[in-house]
Amino acid sequence: MLWNKIQIVLNKKHWSLAKLARESNVNYETLKKYKFAGQEPSFSKVCKIADALGISLDELR
Repeated sequence: MLWNKIQIVLNKKHWSLAKLARESNVNYETLKKYKFAGQEPSFSKVCKIADALGISLDELR
């Protein structure tokens, strides 16, 4: 699942979900849905998350 890869990067950066929300400009509640409810993010949200984390989209595949 996509979120597992995002979580690995968050752990390496020592970022919280709140920090990712601030840096990516993706709503905190939306990120919680991705993490805890298994909802898949849209392509535009994945791009924002990858940019905030400083990784390529390929790294999230």
